[in-house]
Amino acid sequence: MTSPTLPFGSQPPQRVDGPIPGPQSRALVDVLAAHECPAVTARRARRAVAIGASDTDPIVWSDARGANVRDVDGNTYVDLTAGFAVALLGHRDPRVVAAITQQADRLLHAMGDAFPDATRVALLARLAALAPVDADGTRLDVAMLGLSGADAVDIAVRTARLATGRPGVIVFDGGYHGLALGVLGLQAYKPSFTDPFRDTTHPFVRTLPWGAPMQTVRDALADGEVGLVLVEPLQGRGGMRVPAPGWLAELAQTTRAHGALVGFDEIQCGLGRTGAWWEGPAQGAAPDLLCTGKALGGGLPLSACLGTRRVMDAWGASQWEAIATQTFLGHPLGCAAGIAALDALVEDDMPTHATQRGARLVQALADVGIATRGRGLMLAAEVGPGAYGVCRRLLDAGWIVLPAGSQDDALALTPPAVLTDAQIEGFARAVQAAIR
Repeated sequence: MTSPTLPFGSQPPQRVDGPIPGPQSRALVDVLAAHECPAVTARRARRAVAIGASDTDPIVWSDARGANVRDVDGNTYVDLTAGFAVALLGHRDPRVVAAITQQADRLLHAMGDAFPDATRVALLARLAALAPVDADGTRLDVAMLGLSGADAVDIAVRTARLATGRPGVIVFDGGYHGLALGVLGLQAYKPSFTDPFRDTTHPFVRTLPWGAPMQTVRDALADGEVGLVLVEPLQGRGGMRVPAPGWLAELAQTTRAHGALVGFDEIQCGLGRTGAWWEGPAQGAAPDLLCTGKALGGGLPLSACLGTRRVMDAWGASQWEAIATQTFLGHPLGCAAGIAALDALVEDDMPTHATQRGARLVQALADVGIATRGRGLMLAAEVGPGAYGVCRRLLDAGWIVLPAGSQDDALALTPPAVLTDAQIEGFARAVQAAIR
C-alpha cells in the first residue's frame, strides 16, 4: 500500500526500510518494461538480478514535499537533484500548488496562438520584469513560450536565423541543449545522443572547445555564416563547469562584432539557482536571446525564449496562423504555476538564499574532504572515478543524486533551496561513506 502523503512543512531525514528498489517499485518497473520503449527508463531484467548482477532498477516515486521524495514502498529520500533542477522552490511549494488548484477550478485549457487567456498575459508581464538587458541596455522583455527547454532553444535558433539571415550556430564542447530533433545537433555532451540521427539534424553547427581562446572563436565566425553563438553560462550536464573570469563577456563582444547573436541557455542555471537571477549577466555578459525553463514552471512544464523587441520582431506579425506555436502554448495551468513560481522566487530572494544554502553545502562537503565546483545551488562534488556507483550506493542509503559530466568522477548537486542544515550534514557524511 502506498504510504501517506508527506505533509506540508515536513523535512524529515531519509529513511530506507529494506532493499532498494522495494517490491512495489520492482513490480511497477516490470509493468513499465512491458509498455514503455526500452530507450527511456534504465532498468535491469529480473533474470540478471537472479544470477547475481547488480539491481539497477529505479525506484518509483509516490509523492514529494520540499527536499523529500517518497517511493511506493514507503521509503523516504532526500532529493539532491530537485527533479532535474526543476524544484528550486522545493517539491510542491504550497504557493504554486494553491495557484494550480485555483486555476484548475477556472480554466484548464485555452487555444494557444488563437485565443490567449489571462494567465498567459500575466506570466509574460512577470517574466519581462525579471528579464536582463542586452548590450545596449534594452530589456529582453519579449518572449515566446514553450513546454520544455528544447522548445526554448529551438525558438532561439529560429529567431537568430530570421534576425540575421544566417544558418550557422556555434556551441561548445560538453553543452547540453535538449534532445528534440530541431536542437539535437546542438548538443555536444555525448555523441551517442546525436550519432543515430546525424543525417537529419541541423547541418550548420560548429562545436568549439569549452572556454575556447577568442582567436578560435573569431576564426569560426570569420566566414559570416554564423547567426547564433549559444552557450550555457554555467555548464550543467557537461560537469557544472564555470568559465574563466571575463571569458563569457569577451565571447559576447566578439560574437556581436561579427554580426551574430548571443544566446544564453539559462534553462538550468537561471532564476536564482547560481546566486544571481541570471548567470550570464552576473559574469558581465549581455545576451541577445535567453532561454529559461525548469524552475520557471514550479513543477509544471514551462519554458520561454526571451529577446528584445528588435530581435523578436524578426518573426513578423501573425497573419492569423502563427508560424511557431503548439496546441498547449501558454497553457493556463502552466502559466498560473509560472506566475506563482516567479512571485515566490522574488519573495524568497532566491539568489541570496541559494548563495547561502550553497555555501553551507560546500562547507559540509569540504569538512569531509570533498572538493566542489560551481556556484550557489548548482554544484559538482568531486568524488573520483566511479560516480555512477557512488550514486547507486547513495540511493540505497536514501539520497537521490546524479553523476556530473562525462568523466564519471563527480556528483551533480542541484537541490531544492529548502534543503535543511540537518539534511546537508547527513548528505556529506553519506557521500564520505559511499566513496570508501
